[in-house]
Amino acid sequence: MTIKVGDKLPSVTLQYMHEKGVSNIDSDKIFAGKKVLLFALPGAFTPTCSATHLPGYVVKADEFFAKGIDSIVCLSVNDAHVMAAWGKDQNVEDRVFMLADGSAYFTRAVGLDIDRSKRGMGIRSRRYAMVVNDGVVEVLNIEEPDKFEVSDAETMLNCL
Repeated sequence: MTIKVGDKLPSVTLQYMHEKGVSNIDSDKIFAGKKVLLFALPGAFTPTCSATHLPGYVVKADEFFAKGIDSIVCLSVNDAHVMAAWGKDQNVEDRVFMLADGSAYFTRAVGLDIDRSKRGMGIRSRRYAMVVNDGVVEVLNIEEPDKFEVSDAETMLNCL
């Protein structure tokens, strides 16, 4: 079942990279007591994700923060090493938290997984963006497969 506005996000363990290596983080810690803009995409270093999706949030990060967003999170079904390398390549610095869902636990739990095996990518995340307030979904924009129309930074800014 796909998550919807008003639902509480599931509690799962995800990973991120920091100066000492890979660490686990519970999703509850990411969202508890904060207003978070989470956007997810099919894969690091893929064309639309690298050319438009992630860069849009990096460029507009200050506008999100000015509108009350405490943190911006980029999630993909990649490992923490790949997410960190992609973040470095995209110069995200501290504007976007690069979060790895390598085993797709979160992605499956929110019902936004997609099978891209025919394209050689395996199970991936659908492209979407959501505003989460203290763990509860307030805004949810899910893209149709192979589209990029409602999860971009500009559209999400207009939702705030």
